Amino acid sequence: MSAIYSFIPFQIVEFWHYFLWNKPRHKPYALRSVKLAGLMYQEKIMRTSLKPFNSFNLECSAKKLIEATSSEALQQAWREATQQSEPVMILGEGSNVLFLENFDGTVIVNRIAGIAVTESEDAWHVHVGAGENWHKLVEYTLSNGMPGLENLAMIPGCAGSSPIQNIGAYGVELKQVCEYVDCVELETGKTLRVDNAECRFGYRDSIFKHEYQNRYAITAVGLRLNKRWVPVLTYGDLTQLDAATATPQDVFQSVCHMRKTKLPDPRIQGNAGSFFKNPVIGQAQAAELLKAWPRMPHYPQADGGVKLAAGWLIDQCQLKGYQTGGAAVHRQQALVLINEDNATSDDVVNLARAVRKRVGEQFNIWLEPEVRFIGHAGEVNAVERIS
Repeated sequence: MSAIYSFIPFQIVEFWHYFLWNKPRHKPYALRSVKLAGLMYQEKIMRTSLKPFNSFNLECSAKKLIEATSSEALQQAWREATQQSEPVMILGEGSNVLFLENFDGTVIVNRIAGIAVTESEDAWHVHVGAGENWHKLVEYTLSNGMPGLENLAMIPGCAGSSPIQNIGAYGVELKQVCEYVDCVELETGKTLRVDNAECRFGYRDSIFKHEYQNRYAITAVGLRLNKRWVPVLTYGDLTQLDAATATPQDVFQSVCHMRKTKLPDPRIQGNAGSFFKNPVIGQAQAAELLKAWPRMPHYPQADGGVKLAAGWLIDQCQLKGYQTGGAAVHRQQALVLINEDNATSDDVVNLARAVRKRVGEQFNIWLEPEVRFIGHAGEVNAVERIS
């Protein structure tokens, strides 16, 4: 941490001290007043930019950033931060977060690596370090003749984030292939293996978003890939493939093509992928909507609910290209909100609020963000922020 001193009269320091700490927190440094030799000075404490660590590419910062390559390093970083009574956040690749303001604590980036494979009679068992890139994992399994993840290709983020959201795409969710999740209890250092049932997987939900959110850190994920491969061809261009002849590589290539042609590259246009969850509604409400919109995409669920396509709902409200400040609805995929032109977090929040309001007024369906909202001290309620 470096400090730069400059002489400023006491009254001015007091004003700037208040102003800079109470305005929107997007400065790469903090200022505080100090007294040396009876005179007041301004101390500039440099912060760490989080722009490279969030796929929205928003300007924000943290007091401190640590990259942990082992469970022990991760726990040590957490312990040091908590001993200073500062907020702590564990981050993967920042592909599903929206920083609302600067983070007033330590961000720990999980970089635990490693892939190990064992084999049983009917399955491959893949043990993956939490810091491994998810898409590279998909490529690794396919190149080594272990299909089962191809529908989940090109989902941004790392393996350790996948169970938190129960990631899913094109008819497949992580819960279908997840065998266990390895964690470390941050306060004690005790390790814990959480099996599939204990993960309480739901739609973009798991125990890691609730009871285990601040208590445990994910260190590895165990996947079970069935040797008897059955293609899932129920969504998008995959319906054009023949189940009798399609190969895992065919599915992989089709999924990659759909994502590349319909979704923006976060390296070019900052985004966090699907911003909203696909809503699940009751059968009665779905039946009423289908009377008015017979071609509305809808997917009956095992529990009796009906899942709708949030992107389709937004599109029917003529919101593609709609812009608020520097944030906009993507012109090809309405489910994605993008950093169009040096957007601020307020721009993104205001845009999300406008989209939610428009869809709610037209369909009486109130969308919920899939993206996690991060305030200065940690995660906040995203629905409340855009209501």
